[in-house]
Amino acid sequence: MHDDSENQPFNLDLIQRRRALQRAAPHYDEAAFLHREVGERLLERLDCLKLTPQVILDVGCGTGQITAALMKKYRKARVIGLELAPELVKKAHKRSSWFRSLHGVVAKAGALPIAAASCDLIFSNLTLPWYPDLDRVFAEFRRALKPGGALLFSTLGPDSLIELRRSWAAADRYNHVNAFFDLHDIGDALLRVGLAEPVMDVERLTLTYQEVAGLMRDLKRLGAGNVSTGRAPGLTGKGRLQTLRTAYEQLRRADGLLPASCEVVYGHAWGPLPNASRIQPEGSAFFPLSQLRRRSP
Repeated sequence: MHDDSENQPFNLDLIQRRRALQRAAPHYDEAAFLHREVGERLLERLDCLKLTPQVILDVGCGTGQITAALMKKYRKARVIGLELAPELVKKAHKRSSWFRSLHGVVAKAGALPIAAASCDLIFSNLTLPWYPDLDRVFAEFRRALKPGGALLFSTLGPDSLIELRRSWAAADRYNHVNAFFDLHDIGDALLRVGLAEPVMDVERLTLTYQEVAGLMRDLKRLGAGNVSTGRAPGLTGKGRLQTLRTAYEQLRRADGLLPASCEVVYGHAWGPLPNASRIQPEGSAFFPLSQLRRRSP
């Protein structure tokens, strides 16, 4: 879904995103429980892929918690951790130093400073929501993958934070939550750039909070605040915040907690082999990755 326009309301300001991550780095791990949980589930899916990668690129490595697990799983592989904010790369490097050195890189997912056909595995956990130009990012992934190399990623679908989005809609007309691509849009983007045999599935997780302020605090600690073009100018007033809280309060569950839905999309594809047909099927397959094995070439 390539769009060169600069003023679409859900386009994201990556400069502001980098600044937010820099500020969030000291407390990032305190709020990264969803990233850890989804990252661990993504790691389990690697067991379905019989890989012996020599070079692994972790796109969106955060503070390196899941990256360290990748390094432990593939002890002989060279692991490169890529992140938008230098402070997160520093923390990831320190975390890995007890085991072996991580090659940290500060860069955008849509402009990888990686040689073509150099990676056996590209792993990306909950980073794609910050890159609305999926075609550009997936084209870079394809460029960096070796023929037959694997791409494994997680991202968020459109029902993520739906309670927060609807509650903000009661307060004003501005964007307060990122837009997320659905499973079929992601699959179509994989096919458009020529990645082979894309397969995806989805699961729904629910975080719970005592108050909506706790959710907003965690988003801030993750550097995941609103950096969309359509965000409200200036600070949000007390009146709108109260309207948000009142609207969210209507969603309080029987157990007394407020829900925050997360629609987690898992995806998997391969770098095309040189002798593979360039004709792609008219759609993607959608079923659990746990049932998959790489077909023999």
